[in-house]
Amino acid sequence: MNLQQLEYIIAVDTYRHFAKAAEKSFVTQATLSMMIKKLEDELGVKIFDRSRQPVIPTKEGEEFIKRAKQVIGEVNRLKHYAAEIKGEVTGNLHIGIIPTLAPYLLPLFLRGFIGKYPNLNVYIKEMITDEIIEKIKIGEIDIGLAATPLSEPDINEYPLFYEEFFVYSSNNERFSGKYLLPKDIDLKRLWLLEEGHCFRNQVLNFCELKKKEIESENLHYEAGSIETLINLVDKYEGITIIPHLAVLNLKSNPKKKIREFADPKPVREISIVAGKNFARIKLLEKLKEEIISKIPVEGMLKRKKIVAI
Repeated sequence: MNLQQLEYIIAVDTYRHFAKAAEKSFVTQATLSMMIKKLEDELGVKIFDRSRQPVIPTKEGEEFIKRAKQVIGEVNRLKHYAAEIKGEVTGNLHIGIIPTLAPYLLPLFLRGFIGKYPNLNVYIKEMITDEIIEKIKIGEIDIGLAATPLSEPDINEYPLFYEEFFVYSSNNERFSGKYLLPKDIDLKRLWLLEEGHCFRNQVLNFCELKKKEIESENLHYEAGSIETLINLVDKYEGITIIPHLAVLNLKSNPKKKIREFADPKPVREISIVAGKNFARIKLLEKLKEEIISKIPVEGMLKRKKIVAI
């Protein structure tokens, strides 16, 4: 068994086609197929079901491929660590970011970060928190940008800032007083993100809606993005809850629909997350510094009366 064979089976798993995998691996199909067959013979395990089109892994092959990705990921981390020792910022950096953060945070820091390190290839993909955790564990991404804490023993968290939550309402006149309490939220008028988004769970936890969620038929509609929630409120009335960076992204007129919560204000902690074996700590620190330097300080970094959710 060698690393090249592991890379070949990962390629076939990715493209589900031997010819395509060979093309992407810069070898002939015959060479790739022969090397994988030799590995299967050595292990006594059939990794791929070649009778299916597209090609799919066998049940045993799925677990083997998962472990192969971890091995190759660790090898790549060693290479990156060696480059970091020499002071080089090169190679690839794969980042997962939650959808409720990506459209607001990425435009603030991404151009500047890439400009500083032209020899670093940055790959970014939006994914929900559970997917970020899984992809980090199997080595498919290097780090994530997510709401924390995750309570995952194999993952380290590097906090960046606390982001306050606000109410976005089609009719602010219905609220008495300047600040809102969770009990002021009318469940029948509340729009939420779909299942799987950590932001949805944070809103439910803060507003103590876990038990009430099932009781209100108006909560059955679930949107896929914060922008969708804002548009729904604008067009069909109601209320939703949005984070601070989304508020900053609003035009002047929609900002009139924003209301603050009373103290202790609800916030979410935003962090860089990485596996405990992530070796490129200097690169992680550079990314952390770049993000912190670009986000709006007011209401984001030093808030005293807060409740993390």
